[in-house]
Amino acid sequence: MAAGEPGRSRADGGRGGGVLRQLVAASRPLSWVNTAYPFGAAYLMAGGGVDARFVVGTLFFLVPYNLAMYGINDVFDHESDLRNPRKGGVEGALLDAGALRATLWAASVVPVPFVAWLLVHGSVAAGLVLAFSLFAVVAYSAPGLRFKERPVLDSMTSATHFVSPALYGLVLVGAPIGRTAWLVLAAFFAWGMASQAFGAVQDVVADRAGGIASVATVLGAARTVRLALGLWLVAGVLLLATAWPGPLAAALVLPYLALAWPYRSVPDDRAERANRGWRQFLVVNYAVGFAVTMLLIWAAWS
Repeated sequence: MAAGEPGRSRADGGRGGGVLRQLVAASRPLSWVNTAYPFGAAYLMAGGGVDARFVVGTLFFLVPYNLAMYGINDVFDHESDLRNPRKGGVEGALLDAGALRATLWAASVVPVPFVAWLLVHGSVAAGLVLAFSLFAVVAYSAPGLRFKERPVLDSMTSATHFVSPALYGLVLVGAPIGRTAWLVLAAFFAWGMASQAFGAVQDVVADRAGGIASVATVLGAARTVRLALGLWLVAGVLLLATAWPGPLAAALVLPYLALAWPYRSVPDDRAERANRGWRQFLVVNYAVGFAVTMLLIWAAWS
């Protein structure tokens, strides 16, 4: 979610097409599964069934949640996104200027019926987790908060975006959260911080030019890559401490270590080279997600 070329205008409609098309692009379809899957998997593994709460929760974290998270980001980052050559494709939407108001409106309104239903059909504890999750979504990009410009807090908030749906799924079921579940959540949080930090490396030059602070602009490209490597290692160690077959999941951090390792000494003025690693990251995520699914099926039947 870190930050086209100077002076590029989007008021004419450009690549974005109609407003609906831009809203879909703003929600990052490639990332829908990254939030819906943690909720659904946690809900089912905690003892929940394919019931109304599962369906509504999965649908919410599939599209409305992502529309809110990325749509708010795209609206308030519009000016800096115009200067970022990565924007406008799978790595981030670049909205028409005329679609900004509609995007912010949709990002604010579309989630409401889902949130209202979930609050009515969940416990107070579940409602608090959901409220915290939504606060993190808004706080990351909204003016006055802008956690994305608070180094380290930016990585922690981004990790919360993906871990909180899983925590919400567990709390919504109402079953006790055991040691293994907490270790998995902690490992997932470390993975999320590492992923956000590594993703920020490629934008060091663009973010500094735009006056945007991030964990990468403060630590520098090489140190940030090393931080990401360390956090992925922490995730693996935490998974080794889980109940069987959880320790097998520790091996799933290895592809991330491999793709980030070549950039451990990348200089700030060449930080954009890390974009190749980031594109590999997007592919690796799906392969790792498949492996996690297989492990969950095994755990459920063992």
